[in-house]
Amino acid sequence: MKKINLLIGASMAFTFSSQAFCGFYVAKADGKLFNKSSQVIMVRDELNQKNTITMANDYEGDFKEFAMVVPVPVVLKESDIKVVKKDLFEQFDDYSAPRMVQYYDNHPCYEYKRLLKARDKLNYSLEMDFEDGESVEDKYEGVKIEAQYEIGEYDILILSASESSGLKNWLTDNGYKIPKKANEVLTPYIKDNMKFFLAKVNTSRLKNKRNNYLSPIQISFTHKKFMLPIRLGMANSNGTQDLIVYALTQNGRVETSNYRTKEMPSNVNVPLFVKDVFGDFYKSVFSKSWTNNKSASFLEYSWDLDGSNFTKCDPCSTTPPDGQQLINAGVSWLNVNRNRWGANYSGKLHFTRLHVRYDREHFPQDLIFTETRNKKNFQCRYVMQNPANIQDESCSEILPYYNRVLNRRLEELDKLAEITWWNTEWYQAYPQKYKDKIDRLKANQRIEEDRNNFFPILPSGDTPPSILLFVFGIGLLSISMLTFYRIQKIN
Repeated sequence: MKKINLLIGASMAFTFSSQAFCGFYVAKADGKLFNKSSQVIMVRDELNQKNTITMANDYEGDFKEFAMVVPVPVVLKESDIKVVKKDLFEQFDDYSAPRMVQYYDNHPCYEYKRLLKARDKLNYSLEMDFEDGESVEDKYEGVKIEAQYEIGEYDILILSASESSGLKNWLTDNGYKIPKKANEVLTPYIKDNMKFFLAKVNTSRLKNKRNNYLSPIQISFTHKKFMLPIRLGMANSNGTQDLIVYALTQNGRVETSNYRTKEMPSNVNVPLFVKDVFGDFYKSVFSKSWTNNKSASFLEYSWDLDGSNFTKCDPCSTTPPDGQQLINAGVSWLNVNRNRWGANYSGKLHFTRLHVRYDREHFPQDLIFTETRNKKNFQCRYVMQNPANIQDESCSEILPYYNRVLNRRLEELDKLAEITWWNTEWYQAYPQKYKDKIDRLKANQRIEEDRNNFFPILPSGDTPPSILLFVFGIGLLSISMLTFYRIQKIN
């Protein structure tokens, strides 16, 4: 039998895989930035203790070799399993991704007071001979096939096991190449009486699909725990993996209860040049935050999407998920009204985006979540403040404005050094531009002052001619001395 190389790449399975509102969205940092990353949508109905988990499959390779094993707390019925379109994840990711926004300074000579006020405000195809529920031979002691289904392009099995070596033997003999450390992570799940959800691709059914990609798999079950198993995903991995969790609940922000939840740096003014390298910038921001808190999950977005709440992001990089997309994700408690503009909805809903970078050392336990009552809005947002376009520098407010822009740029570089690994010495030309503007403007002002000081005001017509001649001579002498002084200075 051909061995299926079972890689560990996803979160919960063996798998292959400056101012307030009204800014202008200019860039986003989506989940595709991070290597070895997985995305999961989790819907939790706390009142009924129902969980719906949708797992994205970004597997690239021969689909015959794709396989997935996911621990689940109960035996899933066929109606508990479905496939969804992958654009659901694209919508959730685009909507909640860390974003960059830009604002523009008003001209300091026209609306200086209003600007200050605004700134202050910011502050598998398995060939099995077993019947459902039939025990296997001694080699597979304790292993039972609880159910098997054909759903979408997948052949699904639900296994139970009472002993890890029997489960390991069964997986190995049925084409799964199990990593060496799999036994130690299978045992805790077996002790917790977890079942095992297995999925392989049926290539003949896959060919009948319009698009040749693997659909995300969605499973639903009722259980008191709101959790996500990630330990299987670390069985043969020596490095870190990134996981993006989109959590949909009724009452408030979702946090990890067995690990700290930290907010990412947000609402930070950054230099203008970050716009062109925003992806690299955010990777550095996340890397530094993670280095300082390696056993934490990181909050990237949290917003109350109640159907009566008009504002759902600031600014929005794309439209928020509509009622039908939320239903497709597993949200069952909303009242949805479909019309020609889309699917509006009413009812309580909170959207949380968590980013977890995990490894065996810092995440020895599965992720346990808690739904808080915190409805405070949060988004990972970085602000680019464009200076005013000034042609006429005659206004008295120009020099103070240039000084404010210079100070702001220096502060932006300081903040850049604080939240990233970037060396701000590389970017000294950024504040230097306004240092030069200030020096030039001050030099022009000194010349103007000198001109006013050395040119006397002539007396009135009633002044005697001798005095006029004297004053005129003093003026000529002053001009000559100033000219001589400047020539000497230049030389």
